[in-house]
Amino acid sequence: MLLGIFFDFFDGFFARKLDVSTKLGLQLDSLADMVTSGVVPAFAMFFLLQDALHIDLMVSMHWNFKYFLPFISFVIALGSAFRLAKFNIDSRQSDSFIGLPTPANTLFILSLPLIAYEQTQFSLSEFILNPYVLILISLFSAYILNAELSLFSLKFKDYSWHNNMVKYILIVVSVALIISLKYLSVPLIVLCYIALSVFTKKQ
Repeated sequence: MLLGIFFDFFDGFFARKLDVSTKLGLQLDSLADMVTSGVVPAFAMFFLLQDALHIDLMVSMHWNFKYFLPFISFVIALGSAFRLAKFNIDSRQSDSFIGLPTPANTLFILSLPLIAYEQTQFSLSEFILNPYVLILISLFSAYILNAELSLFSLKFKDYSWHNNMVKYILIVVSVALIISLKYLSVPLIVLCYIALSVFTKKQ
């Protein structure tokens, strides 16, 4: 997943530098993003919900309503597909984003099991593995991917302070959070990205 996001960040840059940017490449890029940033986080949430609900679909013979709850996670994949398709035809998103980019949403979702199972500094397992919390995160994820919310692009056209001040602030804050909070820093960085975008938009 991390490799997928890395290549997604730089593929457009190199396509433009090498002058090999095509409409077919744009569609293939979105198809790859759908797997990396749509299907993968949906399955991660599916297994988190299974664990939170203490069910195993492979061995249980007593089905009831709660066995269908983990499938709510696939609303993340549907929201990602809609967001990626809309991105390809939305001329407003050439220099910024409308809605949370799918890689940022994926990082947020995939940080949850790391925090729940491996975070030692803060004990958030009980909160994260609450099925109601996970269902709300899934639904909110699908919403914010497609919300009419303007977010600044993380890609640099130049490296001047004046044109990239908010990006440099996000980088410094992100490094500080990663050093101090490790896995817990990931959702905080995503929330900081949204907050900085909203704040700069109002200026």
